[in-house]
Formats: sequence, structure tokens, C-alpha cells
Amino acid sequence: MTVLGISGLYHDSAAAIIQDGVILAAAQEERFSRKKNDSALPLQAIDYCLQTAGIAMYQADAVVYYDQPLLTLDRTLHSIGNAGKEADYLAEHGLENLAARLLVDASLRKRYGLLGKDDKLYTVEHHRSHAASAFYPSPFETAAILTIDGVGEWATTTIGEGNGNQLALHKQINYPDSLGLFYDAFTAFCGFKVNSGEYKFMGLAPYGVPRYEKLIRDELIELYPDGSFHLNPEYFCYDRSAVMTGDSFARLFGGPGRRPEERITRREMDLAASAQRVTEDVILALAREAKRLTGSENLCMAGGVALNCTANGKIRRSGIFDRIWIQPAAGDAGGAIGCAYAVYYQLSGAARKPQPQDSQQGSFLGPDFSEKEIETALEKNKLNWHKLEDRELFQQTAALLNNNKVVGWFQGRMEFGPRALGGRSILASPRSADMQSRLNLAIKFRESFRPFAPAVLLEDAKDYFEMEQPSPYMLEVAQLRHELQFAFNTAEKLQEENYDMLKVVNQPRSQLPAITHVDGSARVQTVTKERNGRFYDLLKEYKAQSGCSVLVNTSFNVRGEPIVCTPQNAIDCFLNTDMDALVLGSMLVLKEEQQQTPDLKWRNRFEPD
Repeated sequence: MTVLGISGLYHDSAAAIIQDGVILAAAQEERFSRKKNDSALPLQAIDYCLQTAGIAMYQADAVVYYDQPLLTLDRTLHSIGNAGKEADYLAEHGLENLAARLLVDASLRKRYGLLGKDDKLYTVEHHRSHAASAFYPSPFETAAILTIDGVGEWATTTIGEGNGNQLALHKQINYPDSLGLFYDAFTAFCGFKVNSGEYKFMGLAPYGVPRYEKLIRDELIELYPDGSFHLNPEYFCYDRSAVMTGDSFARLFGGPGRRPEERITRREMDLAASAQRVTEDVILALAREAKRLTGSENLCMAGGVALNCTANGKIRRSGIFDRIWIQPAAGDAGGAIGCAYAVYYQLSGAARKPQPQDSQQGSFLGPDFSEKEIETALEKNKLNWHKLEDRELFQQTAALLNNNKVVGWFQGRMEFGPRALGGRSILASPRSADMQSRLNLAIKFRESFRPFAPAVLLEDAKDYFEMEQPSPYMLEVAQLRHELQFAFNTAEKLQEENYDMLKVVNQPRSQLPAITHVDGSARVQTVTKERNGRFYDLLKEYKAQSGCSVLVNTSFNVRGEPIVCTPQNAIDCFLNTDMDALVLGSMLVLKEEQQQTPDLKWRNRFEPD
């Protein structure tokens, strides 16, 4: 049985295809369209999935959409009714977007003809899609399931339970009470873009102190013992307006929000620290409730808030659950996998066979390219390159990294989800004190404070980080081992001394300064030969040359650009940044051997996030 799942028309659209319970392919539309968080119906991603499966749309046993549009219509009409003077705006924009969702089946038929063998578009509720994406690929036979995001149809949070091939949702919190939108409101107020700037806001938190925490708890959110919560509508406008917050929110926090690209002040740092602390407490309360309701030792998570790796690390360390598995594409993109799985098990009744690690295949589910395709792209761009056998390739690349060179690394299938995991990565040495600023300012073209993640050999992870379990998808934060850290001012001390942020960024904090955040934490990826192939081999060689088992691993893109998909995407990013080298499959390209000059207009194609 072959099932095609589709997410789209909110943000981060994607498609996935499952055959007899195995994920054959999954990809986000943004990787093909080159539009960050593309919300369009994911036609290019659908084409890729169908091509990978070797079928036409009409040959699929089922085609599934990850949302119930009529329930979303009910919520939209409710919001318009409460909007007052903003009702016309909401009616125009809200109903326009909703119309596209109501017409998904018509749009698909126009392009593809029959929708599967029975010409029917199945629909699965949004949070059930998230829950299915969390549980069905997980390594657990039974598990509690927690989904948290902005909003689906009405639900913003659910607690459920998976058992074999069955999934049940026991409890939900409804719009407008939303932890995802609570976090988005602070993200927007601090000048970052909703649905893409949350990573920045989370990364900013360790630079501040939570001096607004009590104010937030007193005025904005009421948290109950069972993990449910209520937001004060006086301060949030997203349910009745075109903006997230209004004048009362600004007055509460000392004036208007920061405008995008303005200097980040101590207020934004402290707001980030405060909102992050409150968010973590809510998530922990929900995890405890999930434990109480299910009694399970295992937890699965999905929804955009499940990408909050700092909170995930706290759940792990809390000991509430013995084991945790988080969908690597936890946001809306992962809903494509979830709705496909939900309908597959509904229609087939097949037994589910959890895999010891998981069934996500390292999340390497996107397109790959042959050596011939790579050579054709290099020739087209008139580049000079060296084609190397594996051993020599790893040796030369590791030597470049050991000499503080920055390398674009393009291997095998593209990752599904927001993290680069060694398929489409930019790599660098973690031991250089100025590498964080260099990568941010000269290569990624983004704010210098944003931290970078470490990739580490799984067998050596405990030598560097305080962690007991693997972290293959870079979804949890762990502390660097104390003996590797230098004496460093805490965030509170930094505030007292009113340090300039750039000085803080460039002040060495550990023996691995490029991956050590200001609070001594790191978002860790553990690397194995089985999951990561050539990336593991490169890390082994880097260890042999440097004595260090850790590399900086950041996504292969610049600010506002989707992660690269094709060899041409990678070449464009390489030529138009200060990257020193590019590895495409077996081809090594050195910047010093090229004649091309950067296209200064290239990065202007991507809207800042």
C-alpha cells in the first residue's frame, strides 16, 4: 500500500510518501522553490515523492491532507466575529487563505487528475497528523504523545497515547490559548520573524536574565497543575487582529517592540530569558500530565514547539520519562509524514514493527544526486575541482578543517526537517575562538550572537557533553562537560557589567568556543556510521588529525535562504560567501583555485528572517 501525505497552505509545506509502512521520500517545498518556509501547495515536493516511488498520482492507494478545513473555517469565522474593527481585514485575508485549503482537492485534480485509486482526498486533523508523525516512526511499541504548536483547526496542544498501530488523543487545549503563539508573540515583539525567528529568540535567551518572568506569570499566562493554561486576551491580538500584540503588551514591557534589524538591547535579551523560562515550565507541566494520563515510560513529541531544544533537554533531564523521541521535522512539514501514516494504518490495519533506533532513516529522505550530475554542474559553472577517492577526500577535507577553513559539505540525500545533519552542512573547527562570529557574519550573513551546533562521534559524546542518550537529530541541548569550560561570567554578571554582545560572543568560554553557548550549553548531534555514512568517516579522520571528535555543523545556506537542495544551490552559496572549500560527493572544490567573483546581489534574493 502506497500513501502520499501532504502538508501545506499554513507554512513550511511538504510532501511525504509511505509504502507498506516505510517512508520512501519526504521533502519541504521550500527546498525546490527557494522560498523560505514556503506555504504554497507543495507541488514540486509531491512530484519528487511520486518520482521516488515510481508511480503517478492515480496509482497511489490514498492521498491525504494534514488538516480538516471545515473545522478551520469554524475557527476563522469565530475570530472574524470577535475582531471588531479588524473584521474586514481578517475576513479578506483569513478567508482567502482558507479558500485555498478548502479547494486542495480541486487544485490537485487540476494538476494530477485522479487522486489515488479511489479519487478521494482523505483528511486528518492537524494535531492527529502531528501525533502520528511523532509516534509511528518512533522506536516505541507504546508511548505517551505530546503535540504543541501555534494552532491547527482549534487545537493548540494535545496529549495522546500510541499503542502498536493505534493512536488516541486524550486531551487538548484550544485556541486562542496557545503556547506556540505565546512564544511567537514575544518573538515578534523582539523584532524577529514569526515561523522562522523563534530559533533566534531561543538563542538569545541565555544572554539575558529572567527579570520579566514574574510579570509574565502575573499578567499574561495562568498555568494550572494539569499543564493546561490560559492566556490573558488583554495582551494578545492574534485572534482578532493582523498583529500579535497591542499597546497594552508594549506598555507592560516598557515601550514599543524592537523593529527588525535594530540593535538588540538588554530588554530583548531579558524578555527572551523570561519567556523561555515560562515556556519550559509549561512544557514540563504538560509532560508530567502526559505521564499521569498514560503511565508510559516513553514520550513522543511533535508540533513546532517541540523544536525548542532547550526545553527538550530539560524534559530529558527531568526523568519524567525514561526515553524520548521527537519528530525531526516537528513543525508543519512533519505533518505530511503523520497524515500519511495515520491513513496507512487506518486503511491497511497492518501490524506496526518499530525499529530499534527509529523508522525515520536518519531523516535523509530528500533528493540525492549522482556523481555525473555533480560533475555536470561543476562544468556548467566553469569551476576547477579534484575528484578524490574516499580516503583522500576525508584526509584533505579534515586537514582543511583542522586549519580553520570553512567547508561546504554536500553528500547523499537531503535532510527532511530544519536541521542539517551531514547531508547539506557547513562544517568548521569548533576550537577557533572567532569562528562563531566569522561563520555568522561572513558566511551566514546573520546576527553574530547566534550559536552553532556541534556534531560529535556518538562513542565520544560523553567525553564532551553531559548526556546519557544519543541525540541524532540535533533536537536537545546538553551542557558541555565542566572540565572543558573556562571560568566565564554568568549571564547575570554580564548584565551587571553591561557587556557589549559582540565581546561576549568572542570571549572564549571553553576548549570548544565555537559551539559553546554563553550558558555553557550546546545543541548536540551524535553521529554514527550507520546513520551518517561519509559524515561519520570525515569526523573519524578529523579526530585522527586533530585529536578532537567534534565539528561545527550548521545548515548549508545563508540567512533567509532555504537549505541547499541541488549541486547548483550549493555552488551558488559557496561562490557568494567566504566559504573556503566545497565538497560535492567525491569532488573537492577550493575557493583559491577559482576565477569567479561573488555576485553581490545574490543574497538579496532571500528575505531576512
